[in-house]
Amino acid sequence: MKKSIANKNLQSAKSAKKDEFYTQLSDIEKELWHYKEHFKGKTVLCNCDDPRVSKFFHFFSYNFEQLKLKKLISTCYKNPNPELFSEHNSERAVYLEYTGDKNQNRIPDDKEIEKNRFEGNGDFRSKECIKLLEQADIVVTNPPFSLFREYVAQLIEYDKKFVIIGNQNALTYKEIFKLVKENKLWFGHSIHSGDREFGVPKDYPLNAAGFRVDENGNKFIRVKGVRWFTNLDYEERHENLELYKTYNKKEFPTYDNYDAINVDKTKEIPKDYSGVMGVPITFLDKYNPEQFEILGMSASAGYNKEVVGIPFLGEKDARPLIKGKNTYARIFIRNLQLQ
Repeated sequence: MKKSIANKNLQSAKSAKKDEFYTQLSDIEKELWHYKEHFKGKTVLCNCDDPRVSKFFHFFSYNFEQLKLKKLISTCYKNPNPELFSEHNSERAVYLEYTGDKNQNRIPDDKEIEKNRFEGNGDFRSKECIKLLEQADIVVTNPPFSLFREYVAQLIEYDKKFVIIGNQNALTYKEIFKLVKENKLWFGHSIHSGDREFGVPKDYPLNAAGFRVDENGNKFIRVKGVRWFTNLDYEERHENLELYKTYNKKEFPTYDNYDAINVDKTKEIPKDYSGVMGVPITFLDKYNPEQFEILGMSASAGYNKEVVGIPFLGEKDARPLIKGKNTYARIFIRNLQLQ
């Protein structure tokens, strides 16, 4: 699916309030097993989920004992029926609590799952949901892409650990990038490139490329630029990126408006350059905070000193320019091991 189509789909979802994307179980499994040691004895909250279709609830409830969880809480916005996994609609929002297998059959039976009704609509910003957030140790979910900035701000305000999925373009939000720069948020382990397929509600009006319907009438759409965002550490994040290129002026030109060189691909970062480098946003897939320092980012024509992080030497266009032509968004970094 072309990038413009994916962006159009996300924008349409934002405008129509159709911002409900269901993460596939295979993607959840590939990511969350890397944090197994973090889940022991913890209460996990999935506060943007419909348990009728939520693969997050499925993963945690079926692996509750293996992960040694304390409690699982899943909240639903507005319409699910309290009868678990029913296809009926209701105007009442609910939340589910699960504390493990009681009859030793290794299945989260309906009777073992406590179902509770909200007085309100189950929005993650509501007082009722915030009370559940205060109980949680780790939040794991797929929040609405259009509310990503607000959602992360709430997690930071309540000092929560989290593993959430979103679009990599969220990095261009100054509030999100500030957390990345301060090493308070980073990309997850498993998704580094390509696109991902999400389920969408059956009434979702889509006809774009990358959209399909399976034999049961379930709808899916492929979205580019998807990443996991987390503040849970994992071992691979501290592995050095192997560098093999040597610096030369022709291959790594200096920007017109910044005292920094341009690097088109993360794997081509020169091993012997100690100055400031502008690298693609996808650099964060390989970012090791002991190897590199993130200084700032330039992603728009407007100059914001707090975000860009290094002196602006131009006059108007703050995007990194090479011979008068702007490049793509760039993160400014420096090799700490050469300082």
